[in-house]
Formats: sequence, C-alpha cells, structure tokens
Amino acid sequence: MSDLDERLHGFRLHVGQGELDDLRERLGRVRWPDELPGVGWGYGMPLARMRELVDHWRDGYDWRAAEARLNEWPQFTTVIDGARVHFAHIRSPEPDATPLLMTHGWPGSPVEFQRVAGPLTDPRAHGGDPADAFHLVLPSIPGFGLSGPTTEPGWEFKRVARAFGVLMDRLGHRSYGVQGGDWGAAISRELGLIRPDRVIGVHLNLLPGGGATAEPGPEELAALSPAERERTLASWERYRTWARERQGYADIQATRPQTLAYGLNDSPVGLLAWIAEKFTEWSDPACPVDRDQMLTNVTLYWLTGTAGSAARIYYERAHAAYAGLPPEVSRTPTALADFPRDNFIPLRHVAARTDSIVRWTSYDRGGHFPAMEVPDLLVGDIRAFFRQLR
Repeated sequence: MSDLDERLHGFRLHVGQGELDDLRERLGRVRWPDELPGVGWGYGMPLARMRELVDHWRDGYDWRAAEARLNEWPQFTTVIDGARVHFAHIRSPEPDATPLLMTHGWPGSPVEFQRVAGPLTDPRAHGGDPADAFHLVLPSIPGFGLSGPTTEPGWEFKRVARAFGVLMDRLGHRSYGVQGGDWGAAISRELGLIRPDRVIGVHLNLLPGGGATAEPGPEELAALSPAERERTLASWERYRTWARERQGYADIQATRPQTLAYGLNDSPVGLLAWIAEKFTEWSDPACPVDRDQMLTNVTLYWLTGTAGSAARIYYERAHAAYAGLPPEVSRTPTALADFPRDNFIPLRHVAARTDSIVRWTSYDRGGHFPAMEVPDLLVGDIRAFFRQLR
C-alpha cells in the first residue's frame, strides 16, 4: 500500500453469505475437550459456559442485524504509514462539538462504543446539554479487525499513536480530545505526549503503569495517608494475583503470537474461548457485558482473520527499544475514571509521577469495558472532564 493515497475512502461492511455459512458449519462440528469435575473457572472457560455460547452463536446470534447496526455509522478507510486504517467518523448535529478520538483495546474493537456513541455525539437527544457534544472518531487499531491484518512488523502502540495523529490531521481536526482504556489508554496517553499542541485533554479508564507492580516498601507506605496506604496494599495484592493467575495470555502474545494464531484463526470456538474469557473475567458481574455485543466483536476477529495480527501488538511492545523504560512525563491535562472491577487498582501517588491528573473519579461499579458495562457512567465522566477544559 502506498502513502501517496491519502484519500478517505467510504466503507460499508458486508460479509458474503458463504463466510457466514462456513462459520456456522464449523460451530456445528466442535471437538469438545474434557473437563475436570467441580473446578469451575479455576482452569479457564468452563465447558458448560462454552457450550451455551457456541449454541447461541450458531443458532441465536444475528450477524446481519449486527452488520446493519455497524453500518449506521459513517465509515471510512485510509492508508497511513503503509497500513490500511478503518474508522468511523460520527459527526454531531451540534456544530461546535469537540472532536474526540476514542480508541479500543484488546480484545476489543469500535463495537465497544456502540452504547456511548449516541449520547456523546447528540446529548440533546439523550437528555443532556448540547454544549457537551462530541464529533467522534472511532478507529480500529492497525492489525485489529477491519484495520488488519498488518503486513510488516513494528506496529506497537507508539507507532499507532503517530498514525492516529495523522488521521486526525487528515480529518481536519486541529484541536481534539482523546479517550481510551487498555491499549487505547496507552495510545491516547502517547498522543497527549507527542501532540500537546493539538490534544486538549486525555481521558482514560485505565492508567498505564499506574498501579503497584512491585511490593511497596515501608518508606513509601509511611509517606501515604491511611486510605492511600490501604489502597496501595490492595493494588499490590491484585497485581500479584494477576501475575500468578491471569498474565499467561499476554506472555504468549508477547512471545509466540504466530504459534497461537494457527489455533485462533482455524477454530472459531478456540477464538471464542480466548476472547470470551476476558470479557467475562474482566467485567463487573453486577453489570455484565451484553452477550451479542461481545459476539459481534468476536465475529469481527473471525471474519477478518486478525486474531494473530492483533496479538502482535503485545510482541511489538515487548520487543521495542523502549521496553522496560519508565514512561515519559505527560503535561497534557489527564482524567482517570476508576472502575472497581478493572484488572489493576490505580494509585494517585504513582500517577502523579508521570501524568498531569486534573480529574480522578472512583466509581462503585464497572470493570475493564465501561463503555459496554456502565455506558452512563463513562459518558458522564467524559462530559464532565472536557467541560472543565472549555
């Protein structure tokens, strides 16, 4: 692909019926593994849960309805740094709306933002203040879904951030906000670093490196308030549990993504198990992710054959020249929406070392996918933060 073609090409999603028939046929002839009795989630996705999901994906889930809903968004593709970048560009009916780039993470896609796009772009129609309106740009990360697969190495999050800066330039947005969680948080924070003249604010629902990743020592704990000390110890315990029980997927994707790709690209049930586990374990049981919205996300990975390509972002980050270095200090105004069931507990005294935190709000529900779990809380927090900056 050539970067000489900087045009924006209109895009409409349509999957051939043959691909859908092939998927359904594969889902009908699963070779199920055995399972130890009584172990629940201890060894991974339970067999009964997987059977239920596969049955629904095959016989109850409606891809055509999901496809039609995605096509309600104006979508485009363009070539940046040799990669095709797919994105939705949803303009608000309010002419003075603030441009906002929202970036998903792994194992996500712009499908995550279906429940927040309407309230953010058209608050007047959703009982909000029209002054809080945003023009939304929702890209697929290169290598993921409709922006994949990538065709060369090196697509780590800093390169993605540079590409998304170019995308906003091409769209004519000279001043804008950014928002994200998971990889989207790393990309959004990086954009605030490299484009401080353009990015007015960085809104995150995960703070990269903002928790306890080493056991806090007595000097660090003694300098904290009792509440922050308790939170720091809780953050360390959650990190220890993560490293012991849940880190394996990231280690595999950071070291052998190609080996993993054969199974994920050949077996829709294998792909579903790999992704559905995360949407279940990383979300709040009190406000679980919608099953069909999750299946739309999984189906996009399947139909585009990008499970392996998306996994490579872990490898590229782990093997980048900056791997292991402390994060650079960002002076761009930053907000954190802290949801209690996310994978890590962020700490204000850690965040203050590297980020200009001007808003920090802790909520009583929600997890790693707040746009899907608690869209009302996420929308409200985004509105409140950018209202501060006007």
